[in-house]
Amino acid sequence: MDILYLLVPMSVLAMLAILGVFAWALRAGQFDEIDVVGEQILAASDGVPGAALDADQGPAGQAAEESTGTSRHRQRSSA
Repeated sequence: MDILYLLVPMSVLAMLAILGVFAWALRAGQFDEIDVVGEQILAASDGVPGAALDADQGPAGQAAEESTGTSRHRQRSSA
């Protein structure tokens, strides 16, 4: 029963800390226009000018060394 004297204030402090972080996120604009980011991802396609691909990715989005990497691994493990 004595442990409640420790746990109750600790849980109240944890709740206040969580509410403080949430209030900070609201004021900083973290939750503004959430849908816009999702729409940007859906609107982006491989054929759009300005869409950047990594150097090792082709238009299909697969890594260029994906198939050769597994074959090299097989050669090393068999040697």
